[in-house]
Amino acid sequence: MEPDQSPERTPDGHFVLIKGRKWRATDPAVPEEIAARLRRHLMAARRAVRSATSAADAHAERTARARVHQAKTALGERGTPWWDQSPDERRRRWEQGLARLDDGTRDDGAQD
Repeated sequence: MEPDQSPERTPDGHFVLIKGRKWRATDPAVPEEIAARLRRHLMAARRAVRSATSAADAHAERTARARVHQAKTALGERGTPWWDQSPDERRRRWEQGLARLDDGTRDDGAQD
């Protein structure tokens, strides 16, 4: 796959194929501006995982991995499959996920 190309999708659009592996696709209903913000949170959280792992900081790693999970869930890549959710449930998923990531709140209500 070229760097500027989108990955191949399964015929139903639910999954993307990357290096022969099937991964759940981002919910196509997420508005691009919101998806871009969620991807920025995701990439920052992944960088934080790498830093915490390098520093052998278990607490920071758990916190960063929780943020990765939140971002991927908000994008529809984890949790209840987006194709099994109503439009209102899908909107609520990404709006709440983005709000929690923006203010640093974890799913359990605790602050990072």
